[in-house]
Amino acid sequence: MLKKFLLFIATALMAAGFAFAQVDVNKADQAALDGIRGIGPAMSKRILEERQKGGSFKDWDDLQNRVKGIKEKSAAKLSANGLTVNGKSRPEASGQPAKGGKAAPAGDKPAETAKK
Repeated sequence: MLKKFLLFIATALMAAGFAFAQVDVNKADQAALDGIRGIGPAMSKRILEERQKGGSFKDWDDLQNRVKGIKEKSAAKLSANGLTVNGKSRPEASGQPAKGGKAAPAGDKPAETAKK
């Protein structure tokens, strides 16, 4: 009975490890890409076609520029869901607004309130 329980625990731990596996966009097949939340059959097809046509993706910017439907917001979500480019998750873009806030344009200072 103890052996069966330990085997069950070991199997559950291995399955959990596979559930959080990273998928590299330059190495993945269609099934692996479809396994990423946010990528459906149409997007995985576009990714594979663009990879075949233009070669491996250099970085996240290259992926965003070449594949229709992947922009800043969706790239961040895909990265959070396990997609990588050359083994790297998408770096946080500088100047990103805090949750619910707006980023100030570069060089602008926040307006000060005048007290009279």
